[in-house]
Amino acid sequence: MRLVRMFSARLILTVLSLGYLSTFSQTRTETELTENWKFRRGNSENAYKKDFDDSKWQTVNVPHDWAIAGPFDKEIDKQVVAITQNSETKPTEKTGRTGSLPYIGEAWYLTKFRVPATKQNQKVLLVFDGAMSEAQVFINGQQVGHNNYGYSYFFFDITSKVTAGEFNSLAVKLSNRPKSSRWYPGAGLYRNVHLIVKDENSIEQWGVSVTTPLVTGQLAKINVKTRFSGKGLRLITTLFDNSGNKVTADTSVASFGNEFDQNLAVSMPHRWSPETPYLYTAVTELYQGNQLKDVTKTKFGIREISYKPGTGFRLNGVTRKFKGVCLHHDLGPLGTAINVAALKRQLLILKDMGCDAIRSSHNMPSPEQLELCDELGFMFLAESFDEWAKPKVENGYHLFFDSDAEKDVVNLVRATRNHPCIVMWSAGNEVPDQFGAEGVKRAKWLQEIFHREDPTRPVTVGMDQVKATMQSGFGALLDVPGLNYRTHLYEDAYKAFPQGFILGSETASTVSSRGVYKFPVVFAKDKQYDDLQCSSYDMECCNWSNLPDDDFVLQDDKSWVIGEFVWTGFDYLGEPTPYDDYWPSRSSYFGICDLAGLPKDRYYLYRSRWNKESPTLHLLPHWNWQGREGQTTPVFVYTSYNSAELFLNGKSLGVQKKNNSSPQNRYRLMWMDVKYEPGTLKVVAYDSTGKAAAEEKIVTAGKPYRIVLEADRKTINADGKDLSFVTVSVVDKNGNRCPTADQYLKFSVTGPGKYLAACNGDATSLVPFNASGMKLFSGKLVVLLESTKQAGAMKLSVSGSSLKSSSLTISSK
Repeated sequence: MRLVRMFSARLILTVLSLGYLSTFSQTRTETELTENWKFRRGNSENAYKKDFDDSKWQTVNVPHDWAIAGPFDKEIDKQVVAITQNSETKPTEKTGRTGSLPYIGEAWYLTKFRVPATKQNQKVLLVFDGAMSEAQVFINGQQVGHNNYGYSYFFFDITSKVTAGEFNSLAVKLSNRPKSSRWYPGAGLYRNVHLIVKDENSIEQWGVSVTTPLVTGQLAKINVKTRFSGKGLRLITTLFDNSGNKVTADTSVASFGNEFDQNLAVSMPHRWSPETPYLYTAVTELYQGNQLKDVTKTKFGIREISYKPGTGFRLNGVTRKFKGVCLHHDLGPLGTAINVAALKRQLLILKDMGCDAIRSSHNMPSPEQLELCDELGFMFLAESFDEWAKPKVENGYHLFFDSDAEKDVVNLVRATRNHPCIVMWSAGNEVPDQFGAEGVKRAKWLQEIFHREDPTRPVTVGMDQVKATMQSGFGALLDVPGLNYRTHLYEDAYKAFPQGFILGSETASTVSSRGVYKFPVVFAKDKQYDDLQCSSYDMECCNWSNLPDDDFVLQDDKSWVIGEFVWTGFDYLGEPTPYDDYWPSRSSYFGICDLAGLPKDRYYLYRSRWNKESPTLHLLPHWNWQGREGQTTPVFVYTSYNSAELFLNGKSLGVQKKNNSSPQNRYRLMWMDVKYEPGTLKVVAYDSTGKAAAEEKIVTAGKPYRIVLEADRKTINADGKDLSFVTVSVVDKNGNRCPTADQYLKFSVTGPGKYLAACNGDATSLVPFNASGMKLFSGKLVVLLESTKQAGAMKLSVSGSSLKSSSLTISSK
C-alpha cells in the first residue's frame, strides 16, 4: 500500500474589491494613488525630502513601467552565461535574455496625498501590490520601510509619519540590478499603490479568512475568521448573493484573542467553477457599542477541492484535469504595467481556446489578474519564487531568500488566500536547490509556511531535476509533485512518489512564429534559421521538451496525470529560445499566442482538444507560395472532428482520419505530400456519422490592396485607462487576406482618446512599441487605443504606401 498524504480542502474564497475610491459609512477610505506622480530615472539626492522640488520631473500615472518605451539595445543586460535549464554546458553571450530593454538602474517616484482630519484616532496604511524592485519608501522625508522582492505584496503603517488635514509627501526609490532576472522583469511602480485611512479600532490588513468546512449541493458551512485591533468590539458579517440579496448574517461578541471566528450556513449554494463562476459578497462590520468602527466588502465563491490517489484532482466532487497555461506577467507592448482591459483580453482569448487554468510564472500574481480569474472562471496555480538560496542569475532572489522568504510567502497567502480561483500554491520553479539535503529542508520549510497560513490548499514545486528529486525525497514530501517536461520520466516518478498522482506543472515548450512556415516539415529540437524565426507547423521544440501531442497522450491515457500547464499561453519579453545568443531577438517563441495576443496555429491545436462547447476547424499553412509551384507543401488541419477531406482547386487529395499510429496522427490531420499550386485550398470535416459538418478554405491572395481594421471592443470606458485592441491586416482587391504582407503602416488618432502602442508579434522587431508606425508581420499587427476621461468618439486612421487606407471609430462613455 502506498504511504499517501491525502489532501482535501473545502473552502470559500474572498477578494477585497478595490475601487478608485471606496467609502464605507465614513469609517474607512481606500484610494488608489494613480495620478500626478512625478518620476525620474537615476539617483536623485534629497528626493525623499518633503520640500524637494520635482517640478522638472516627468508626470506619470501609476501603474507605470518606465523601461517599456525602450530602446531595444543588445548591450543592455548582456549576459555571458550557460543556462543550465536549457541544458547548456558552455557560457555564451546572451543579448535578449531580459528583453533588451533598459530596466537596469535606479528610479524615483514622488507624489503627495492628503489624510482627512475628520476624526481622531485614525490609522493610515500604505499598501503596494508590487514594486520593481528593492523599494525604499519615504513619508515626509522619513523612511518607513523597504521591500526587496519586486513581485511581493507589502504594506506599511504610516500613521505616525503623516499629518492629518495637510498634504503629505510620498517618495519611492526603486533599484533594478543587472543580471537579476531570466526574463524581462519590468521596472517601476508597475502595480497599484493604495492609501487606506481607517479607525485604529479596525479590521487588520488582509485580516479576513473565509473557508467552508462543508460543501454539498444542499448546504455550505462558511467559516469566517477576522483579525482586528481594539477592545470591546463586536462583529456582524452579512452574506449577499450575486444579485445583492441578503443570504444570511451572524453577529459575534466573543473573540479569541484578536480574532473573531464565525460560522454561517448557505442553503442550496451556487458553487464556483470555471463553467459557473458564481460570486457572493460578504460585508463585515466592526462595532464598538453602537458605533460602526470599520467595514469591509469581500467577493467570494463557494467551492470544494480535493487531491487524492485514484481520483486525482476534484472540483466540487467531480474529477477533472487542468487545461492550463503558464503566463509571465508582462502584457507585451504595455510591458509589466497592470491594465485590466489587457488582462481581460488575454483571458477571454484563452477561454475560447478551452483553457481553464493559469499558472503565474514565475512570480506572485496581481490582484487584478486574480479578480478576473474569479469572475471569468479560471483555476489558478499561484507561484512564489524562481530562486531559493541557490542562484540561477547573479543578482536574483537568492540574495534575499534567507531574510525575506517567509515574509514574502506570508504576504502572498494573506493577500490572496480568499480568491476562489486559487486551487494550489507553488513554492518555486526549477530551483537549483532540488539537489541535496539542504534543498529538501528548504522545500519542507516553505511548504509548512504555506500550510500554516492556509491549511486548505496543497503546495507544489515545478521540478525539472526529476531523478534528483526521486533520490533525495524532495518530490515525495510535496503535496503535489509537479514535473516540468521530462515526459519520459512520468512513469518512474509516479512509481517513486507516494502521492498517487503527477501534475504537468510545465509542458511542451514548443516554439513557433505566427504565420511563418519552414520546409521540409520534420520534427526538430533547437532548430534555427537565418531569419531568426520558428516554423508554425508546430513540429519544433526545445532540447529539454516535446511537442504538445506527447503531453496530450499522457493526459488522455494516464488517470494519475492530473493536468498540464503549457509553456506558455502568450509570448513574453525576454528568453528568445532557441535564439538566446542571436541578435536581434528579444522575446519568446513559446506562446500559443504571439506578443500582440494574436493566436498562432498552435492555438487551434489546443482548442480542438480543450474546447468542448464549440467545434474547431483550422487549416494551415497559408497558400501564398510563389516560387514553390510543384514542390511538396504539407497541409495540416487542427480540428475537433475525427476526419476530414482536403481539396485543392476542387480536386480531392483524400480523407484523413485521426489514428494512434503516432501522437501527431492521433491529434492532427496531416496531408504530407501536397504539391503546391496557387488557387483554393479547402477542407471539409465529417462528423461521427460521416456527414459533412464544417468547412474552411484558404485562397491564394493577390497583391495587397486595402487595410482592414477590427476592434475587440468598439465601446470603452472614459476612465483614462481602458483599452481597445485593433487588429490591422491587409487584403487584396477581392478581400482575400494577404498572409505575407510586410508593409510599413502609419497610425494617427483624433478625438478623445490616444494612440498608446502597437505590436506585430515579430520577436526580432526593434521598433519601439510606442512608435507611430510599424511593419506588418505575417500580414498583421495590433494597435492599442486608450481612452481619456472625456467621453466621445476617437478615430484611428491607418495608412501605408500603395494601400487603400482605413479608419475606425471607437466610442468612450
